[in-house]
Amino acid sequence: SKTENIALGCGTIGFDRDIFSGNPSLQHLIDTYQPSLTTEEQSYITNQVTTLCTLLNDHDVVTNKDFSKEAWDYMRDEKFFGMKIPKEWGGLGFSTEAVSQVLAKLATQCFDANATVAVPNSLGPGELLVRYGTDEQKEYFLPRLANGTLIPCFGLTGPHSGSDATSLIGSDCVVSKHPVTGELGVVASFKKRYITLAPVAGVVGLGLNLSDPEGLLGGSGDEGFTVALLERGHEGLRMGPRHIPLNAAFMNGTVEGEDVWIPMSSILGGQERCGFGWNMFVECLAEGRGVSLPAGSIGAARSVVAGVGAYSRVRKQFRVPIAEFGGIQEAMAKAGSDGLITIAGGDVMNAIVDNHEAPMVISSVMKQNCTERGRRIVECGMDIAAGSAICRGDKNYMGNAYMSLPIAITVEGANIMTRSFQIIGQGLTRCHPHMSDLLKALQLPPSEEKHGVKIFVKQFHKIVGHGITNFFGSLSRGVGATFSSATRSKTAYKNGDELLAYHEKQLLRLAANFALTADLCFTLGGRLKFEELLMGRLADALGAIYLGYATLHHYDRRRGIEGLEALTEHAMLRLEREAQEALYAASENFPGPLGPVASTVMKMGCFPLGGLTRPYSDPSDTLTKEVSRLLTTPSEIRDMFQEGIYSAPDGAVHQMTDLINALPICVEADKVATSLRREKREPTAEETNLIAKADALRDALIQVDVFEHATAEEAQPGYVRPALQGTEERFANLDKTVFREAA
Repeated sequence: SKTENIALGCGTIGFDRDIFSGNPSLQHLIDTYQPSLTTEEQSYITNQVTTLCTLLNDHDVVTNKDFSKEAWDYMRDEKFFGMKIPKEWGGLGFSTEAVSQVLAKLATQCFDANATVAVPNSLGPGELLVRYGTDEQKEYFLPRLANGTLIPCFGLTGPHSGSDATSLIGSDCVVSKHPVTGELGVVASFKKRYITLAPVAGVVGLGLNLSDPEGLLGGSGDEGFTVALLERGHEGLRMGPRHIPLNAAFMNGTVEGEDVWIPMSSILGGQERCGFGWNMFVECLAEGRGVSLPAGSIGAARSVVAGVGAYSRVRKQFRVPIAEFGGIQEAMAKAGSDGLITIAGGDVMNAIVDNHEAPMVISSVMKQNCTERGRRIVECGMDIAAGSAICRGDKNYMGNAYMSLPIAITVEGANIMTRSFQIIGQGLTRCHPHMSDLLKALQLPPSEEKHGVKIFVKQFHKIVGHGITNFFGSLSRGVGATFSSATRSKTAYKNGDELLAYHEKQLLRLAANFALTADLCFTLGGRLKFEELLMGRLADALGAIYLGYATLHHYDRRRGIEGLEALTEHAMLRLEREAQEALYAASENFPGPLGPVASTVMKMGCFPLGGLTRPYSDPSDTLTKEVSRLLTTPSEIRDMFQEGIYSAPDGAVHQMTDLINALPICVEADKVATSLRREKREPTAEETNLIAKADALRDALIQVDVFEHATAEEAQPGYVRPALQGTEERFANLDKTVFREAA
């Protein structure tokens, strides 16, 4: 279709194509992508972002379902909504890495602030204006967006256009002339929902399906997906009603209008950009999907390791810190390694975008995989923190994140759709080394049929050759990887060079397995787009392979941090098992008329010795315990996770900051107590003070918030809870109202 052709032509390909080829290079990844911050960006994160976090009380924000005016004004004055707008238009001109770190830090204090700042810096429509706006549109809108005069939103999703938002069902506009002035424009009717910032936005970028039945465009512009810019107050435009996504407070609502007149000057890019909206949307989507949403998961990972890791040492059960319990260690290690994976994936993705690339497939992998890992991380944190994580109030730094991550999983393409359709559907046609040229040959006009046939035959032969190469490469690498896994010491990971070499070899094997499976998908022909179970499994494998390379890329950049080898090993073992199991499930369930043949070929190439060539297993208990210990005691690994979190100023009461500060005291006190028991002696005065201080901190930090009144109604004078009213009514009919009278 036209839409599919545009999608295939948008964005860029790079490392994702290397994976589909079966020969990705870790060294190329390391040499090409190096995330970094300027001095100005680091200062902004240290100062302005910290100040904003100080202005935000997460519990109050969620309770009031809004920020204070002071917080709104600060975000505007300090250009939080204009980080990606170039300095020439009054913005900050920040890198993608900087925006990601800002969003992640905000998420450690208030997820609603993360969401509020994310939208203007991804789909804006500020970025669309920078790339595609007319000079007049840029001169008017960009300075006002940069300084916060106009808060932007983007209206795409409708009641009948969810993850398939670009279908634009119910968002139609027709080219016409104004009945009075004769000015060329469009008449639009639309009903949008789930639009973040719509209730407070001053301008909306509106996705519309444009038609020109009378041919008034005259060759300038085209029919199809078109973006209009409408300011609040535009005649016929209705913005203001709110949705309330779960318990979140960020502004989200509807944008509606019937028969709204829109002049051509309000079409983003002017008349010549009519019908060009899909290109605009797809090329800018990489940042929203691949950067902004994963940043929330990065913030969650840092919060869980920093806060819950400390809590697990502060909190005792049976006179033992719960960090010593095996179940806690398992959950903590999983949260830590998933956190490392998410941070590493984000670093590479940010560097790719800052390298002026727009990788549609990798951005989809990041969105789906990292938001899902973010949910798992927070679930682990909730399980560990238990009662303290479910009681709302200022002391709860987990609950609102727990309720917010399902929103990230849903928005900008629901994860189910992204995983089971988009990643592989687009990946095969866009990233396979030969498929794109083959498709283009099929679409040549009849006048070029002979030329098209030659190209098709040539590319078809290349695809077959590619498959044969991948078969033998997959087979040989599989046997080699199995041998290296079987002969590897459990402690080999402690040598950083051996860690990198071993896991790169395993990823090369898995990439060859994946590339062979991708080639076998062509046996399905057009039926592939309906085989979503297969595509979902291949998306899992692709995601694990990409994130595996990102994790090794992260290790190479940050090596020297004590304990990073153990955490990287834990993460890599889990990723390799994920990819292996996804590919094995695909081989067991390969669909289509040729499914049995494809399944046999896949098993021969990927798992030639059966179970022996499926060597990857979960991390050992010994490694899990070691990773948990590193994350729950003062360590350089904990310091790494704490780099990007909000820490409250001295003297402020802030649960996560207080837990972090209490950790070394509690750990040291536990060491003293153990020593006293072992040596069977009384404590010194200094030891007594230390233990008493730790006990006092423990007692304070395990408390949860208690409220005299849960609602405004309960706070009214004379209010009696309905259940107690009923109790009083029943006792009124009894002779004896207390047990002592009855006795």
